[in-house]
Amino acid sequence: MIKNEIRPLLQSHEGDIQLVKWEDNGTVTVRLLGACANCPSSEQTLSSLIEKKLKCCCPDIKQVNLVQQVSEELIEQALQILRREKTSDE
Repeated sequence: MIKNEIRPLLQSHEGDIQLVKWEDNGTVTVRLLGACANCPSSEQTLSSLIEKKLKCCCPDIKQVNLVQQVSEELIEQALQILRREKTSDE
């Protein structure tokens, strides 16, 4: 399902998907990659496309979670802010 239906749709938008974990309790965790990873609509893509298709093909799936990714650029910006705040407090 992921390989044949979901992935091609995401790749048409310069994105991709990775299955991170499949748990016995019916929880599936996925990671969006490429342009989809930082897309403001990623939560909607998860619920309206990914979760819907996965639950349709496999009724045992109860929940689909998205691993949130933080870009290296965002981490660096946060570190710069924290460093500035630390020096101003001293």
